[in-house]
Amino acid sequence: MAHQAPATRPANPRFSSGPCAKPPTFAADKLADAPLGRSHRAAVGKDKLKSAIERTRDILGVPADYKIGIVPASDTGAYEMAMWNLLGERPVEMVAWESFGAGWVTDAVKQLKIDATVHTAEYGEIVDMAALNYDHDVCFTWNGTTSGVRVAGDPIPADRTGLTLCDATSAAFAMDMPWDKLDVTTFSWQKVLGGEAAHGMLILSPRAVERLESYTPAWPLPKIFRLTKGGKLIDGIFTGATINTPSMLCVEDYLHCLDWAESVGGLKGLIDRAAASAQAVWDFCDQNDWIANLATDPATRSTTSVCLKFTDDRIQDGAAFAKAVAKRLETHGVALDIGAYRDAPAGLRIWCGSTVETSDIEALLPWIDYAFHAEINALTEAA
Repeated sequence: MAHQAPATRPANPRFSSGPCAKPPTFAADKLADAPLGRSHRAAVGKDKLKSAIERTRDILGVPADYKIGIVPASDTGAYEMAMWNLLGERPVEMVAWESFGAGWVTDAVKQLKIDATVHTAEYGEIVDMAALNYDHDVCFTWNGTTSGVRVAGDPIPADRTGLTLCDATSAAFAMDMPWDKLDVTTFSWQKVLGGEAAHGMLILSPRAVERLESYTPAWPLPKIFRLTKGGKLIDGIFTGATINTPSMLCVEDYLHCLDWAESVGGLKGLIDRAAASAQAVWDFCDQNDWIANLATDPATRSTTSVCLKFTDDRIQDGAAFAKAVAKRLETHGVALDIGAYRDAPAGLRIWCGSTVETSDIEALLPWIDYAFHAEINALTEAA
């Protein structure tokens, strides 16, 4: 039976998981105040960078005694910087349940050659975070951008003696972060707030700063990674004196993102927006027996990177089928870049982060139904 194409279309078809949709209020003229052609060391540049740091602190609720820095190379650069500076002082627990966590394992074990205890889980599942040894340093992602699974509950003990290094790039601004349990937190502007790429944020607890000032790793550190000089934290990094030259256009864009975040109710408003969009997708899965959430436990479902799998027995080649569905949606101009991550199980990945309008998610879902049945019909006719 042929399904009719839906009459309603998403106003914005951008559901990519990174770079993500810009804030709904974005327009190029919002960046007119960017100090282009000026030094980032000039007063105007330093003021912009410092404002980006302090407004991030205010919206996220980062404690006053935590350090926030803008660093190169997006979340990847921030997390690598943390690992290279901090690991090696004590045993390490590396945790991975998706592609980016697996990348951190590779870097720690093969590049830094740390004899780490490695904990892994399949896509859609999560490591038992409460069972880890938190007297060791623990490296993990808060939200699995490629698996749609996030940390649930309160597994990190307050009396740990090791450091926790948390990659929060698809969680920050869309999920509650327990700052007292996180010693290092990293994310990028291009995820939940839809900022431009290439800049990372590095947040350090006082315990992390103490480690930096009391421990020197055995390996050399390139200039782009150095956080200390003469055994002391380079404090300027955390007031806007960046290690290398930032894009002031991207900084201006991030400041606009923060303006928008405040306009929708700050952190609570951002969390609520993502949760509403994710719930719409979850409800859609509950109503259709041919599609399901990749996350096996509802408690660990991501509210930003919602990963789905097709479950119809008629599908023999899952990767080809999912690619065809995503292509059909793109051809109709209703969804761009929603195929599953290349290393993840075949399916769809719908970004439900805070810049996405729930009304666009609701308009997309009937199109997924339409595309699925169109591809099933094509399979049946081919057979």
